[in-house]
Amino acid sequence: MSPPFCFLENSQKISILLLRTCTFLSYKFIKFILMASKHQLSLELPETNNIKVLRLFDTSLYADGLTIDCGKLLITSPGFNMPRVIDVLPHFNIVLNACSLGLQSSGCGEYSEVIPDGIYKINYSVSPNSNVFVEYNHLRLVQTLNKYYNLLAALEMSGCEPDADVKEQLEELRLIKSFIDAAKAKVEYSHDSEAGMELLLYAQKRLNKYAATAVC
Repeated sequence: MSPPFCFLENSQKISILLLRTCTFLSYKFIKFILMASKHQLSLELPETNNIKVLRLFDTSLYADGLTIDCGKLLITSPGFNMPRVIDVLPHFNIVLNACSLGLQSSGCGEYSEVIPDGIYKINYSVSPNSNVFVEYNHLRLVQTLNKYYNLLAALEMSGCEPDADVKEQLEELRLIKSFIDAAKAKVEYSHDSEAGMELLLYAQKRLNKYAATAVC
């Protein structure tokens, strides 16, 4: 049995006090490190011209020493109230189609339907999922941009000053593209979905009108 602290020699008392102090500081340091270490979740959704796929990849920075369990993607498509839940592993790089997103329920092994443009709410989380997550509003513009670029490519242009008609068409297409870009900025940077969709619908209206005129 150890003698009471008061009967110890001074050198022994000092050693015990130092040991207790070091133990306490080590505990506080470890606790601080654990509190400071956390996952920094992030996703990238690269642009594509494929109207039948949606690609996502994980760009998260995961903290050393912390587990990475129960990775889940929750994707709510335009017009839907409930998300599609997809289990994922860290550092995933996946390509989804209409069946994966719950937009197509038949013929999944034979063909893929078009994934519509619009706002997709995307949530990525790991355990504990209610606390460790990141969420995005992604404005998909694949069909709209494909139409825009096809109309731009159809213009009769060369490496010289365009004539008056082509210049007028270019100005209209530039204006339409500005509305498309503004729509994406409103949704993904200002987080104003209503304003973004209003801009997108207006851009699509002008694009359809331009396309009808160009065909004529």
